[in-house]
Amino acid sequence: MDFRDKNKLKFPKNFLWGTATSAYQVEGGIKNNDWMAAGYDAGKACDHYHQYEQDFDLAKSLNNNAHRFSIEWSRIEPEEGRFNQKEIEHYQKVIDALRKRNLEPFVTLHHFTNPIWFFKKGGWTKKESAEYFARYVETVVRTLKGVRFWITINEPLIYATFPYIAPEWPPQSLVDKYGQVARKKNLISIIKVIRNLIRAHRNAYKAIHKINPDAQVGIAKHNIYFEPYKNQLINRVLSGVSRYLWNRYFLDKIKGCQDFIGLNCYRHTIVNLNWENLKKSFSEGKGPKNDLGWEIYPKGIYKVLLGLKKYNKPIYITENGLADAKDSKRAKFITEHLKWVHKAIERGIDVRGYFHWSLMDNFEWAERFEPRFGLFEVDYRTLKRTPRASSKVYAEICKENRLNL
Repeated sequence: MDFRDKNKLKFPKNFLWGTATSAYQVEGGIKNNDWMAAGYDAGKACDHYHQYEQDFDLAKSLNNNAHRFSIEWSRIEPEEGRFNQKEIEHYQKVIDALRKRNLEPFVTLHHFTNPIWFFKKGGWTKKESAEYFARYVETVVRTLKGVRFWITINEPLIYATFPYIAPEWPPQSLVDKYGQVARKKNLISIIKVIRNLIRAHRNAYKAIHKINPDAQVGIAKHNIYFEPYKNQLINRVLSGVSRYLWNRYFLDKIKGCQDFIGLNCYRHTIVNLNWENLKKSFSEGKGPKNDLGWEIYPKGIYKVLLGLKKYNKPIYITENGLADAKDSKRAKFITEHLKWVHKAIERGIDVRGYFHWSLMDNFEWAERFEPRFGLFEVDYRTLKRTPRASSKVYAEICKENRLNL
């Protein structure tokens, strides 16, 4: 072996390298979903709806061979039971544009937003929600061609909890406008939503495989590395409970209905039990922070990946990134996280792809346009895309399929 290979971490053959986006965050012009109704108008966003071909050229310039994006449900089914053929054709063009560039499409069917009609019916708190979602999924999967990888739901536990504990997220933020349809925070609503999202995924999984038996279907699950403070027994117990409820419960409930696991990884949480205020039992570590105050802790992705080994499924890292407007930390963030991903692979974890969040700056939900996650900077006045220095680092990794240390 060439001695220089000792300083190169090679990734598996046919490893998928990509970036990720979601419809409401980049497309622009979406007017009839619950986030828009709640006052979070993304406006033109990045105008990706019209500029997707140029944006996929940017992805290709990163030497990517895959790309993750989402379909906006409110475009496809603007009114209950009425499907917009023009919008379906638009997303077919998006898929065709990816295929033309040899970018493997990873298509997400639900990424936080819902049509207003669905919200008015009670949204995901209602048992019927899984059936409504299955109808939409069947229509999309039956008509769109050229997709092998489907992600049914993005971050189901984030979606199930934040709307009922964060006053700025729909439906909590829509109580004044829609009354009791937008329920105030309560544990019962969270449990109902989780249960219905599990049913929705199972129904969608079966529907997709009925249409295309060769499809690969999974979810994008946001998992956290919970680390017990000073390794104390009580903190180890609370960390274990947290890992089960947050990281494993949903995956356990769908384990017979997933072909792969999509992992979204951002957070490292120190667990130090506080009997007086349980919320204070969970805090960020003391390492360097991104622009949102989240700790940058590359080893966390390794710990989380080890926790997924029990499922014996292929794993794609469907989101991993940071808010870094000055682009002073992103290159190191990417390389350090990928070192730990490689270490997980060496430990026998079947990781088959990495999608950096995000291709370009975008609308970051309640934080609007302030956080900057993109490998490409977006001037929201002119919509000009400019590559950040870190994009060249990522492009070299993707090209070589390895890290040069």
